[in-house]
Amino acid sequence: MDVARCLALLGMAATHVLEPRDADGSLSVAQWLAGGRASALFAVLAGVSIALVTGRGRPLSGNARAEATVALAVRAVLVAGVGLLLAGLDSGIAVILTYYGVLFVLALPFLGLSAPLLAALAAGWAVVAPVVSHLVRPHLPGRGFDSPSPEQVVDDPAGLLAELTFTGYYPAVPWLAYVLAGMAIGRLDLSSRRLAAVLAVGGAALAVLATAASRWSTARPAVREALMTDPPARDDGAGALLDRIGEGLYGTTPAGGAWEWLLVVAPHSATPFDLAQTIGAAFLVIGTVSVVVESLGPLARRSTALFFGAGTMTLTLYAVHVAARAPDVLPDDLRDSYLFHVLLILGLGLVVSGLGRRGPLEGAVGAVSRLAAGRAAARRPDGERPDGERSGGEGPGGPRVGA
Repeated sequence: MDVARCLALLGMAATHVLEPRDADGSLSVAQWLAGGRASALFAVLAGVSIALVTGRGRPLSGNARAEATVALAVRAVLVAGVGLLLAGLDSGIAVILTYYGVLFVLALPFLGLSAPLLAALAAGWAVVAPVVSHLVRPHLPGRGFDSPSPEQVVDDPAGLLAELTFTGYYPAVPWLAYVLAGMAIGRLDLSSRRLAAVLAVGGAALAVLATAASRWSTARPAVREALMTDPPARDDGAGALLDRIGEGLYGTTPAGGAWEWLLVVAPHSATPFDLAQTIGAAFLVIGTVSVVVESLGPLARRSTALFFGAGTMTLTLYAVHVAARAPDVLPDDLRDSYLFHVLLILGLGLVVSGLGRRGPLEGAVGAVSRLAAGRAAARRPDGERPDGERSGGEGPGGPRVGA
């Protein structure tokens, strides 16, 4: 999971730093690979982590589940707070952490579900939530295009809530499909090579089928005409429109647009096809990485863990990456160098993991969430978990979080 988190962080950095198109005008390899998929992979991995700290294949119940819920809720607030603070750096990045905090809160009611129920719910959510979003967004406050900021909490709470749930860059209501899908596989035996292979093959098939179905649907003349006229497109034709949105949208399809917009598969469009394709891509990455890592010997596994140590502290390194993209922090040649950001992320991860330490933000967030969980446990007369283990240790401190 740490290797997959590291790859997701590097993918997101690529979309932030590299140009979306090559000199010949074609979509760049980085954008084609990582656009929309890196952030979706983080969300799926967050779901996996939530499942791992809430009982794995045997979901927690009773007092243990209540304690885990408190820890995750506190973690959600802290992660969202970090996201609000990062928004003030004017980095030009659509900061995702505030949306992630909302995602954790939305996931709390589903902590007790088994893998089959979570998988079915994720599939249904990926279809229904975009439809609900399409219906309600025209009636919500108009969105902004800056990252959610502390000022919005006071000045425009209704607009902030609308952005975080439906209208923003990473709308939490449709994006909950990612977390539910991740929770489903987190309830399975992730040490099984067979499961990893099934995830890789099944994920690839899902991504290909979603893309093919979308392209077949949007090739129909009636669909293309609707895309061009509602809302009016600035492109010469539907083909040019679909090519342009291949760079990505701004979290949603056009508010009040034609229903045919739900048929497109474009990064950050939160359509059923986009959600299916990116969930499939996330499964492909997780399954492939699991197969590769499980096949390594002890020394190679240790070397891999060190090289991809950034995956253990993605919250801290995401914050560092955002700060490094802020104006006047670094010279422009470093600020705009993807190689520099890769070396920064991998280098810091290697050093910190090599020393056996946690990232500073991970440590702080984990300590506060464990304290909250411990206090929740202390309210029980005996201060014990149902299995007799004393509360207040690592327990359900929550997943590593990054974006």
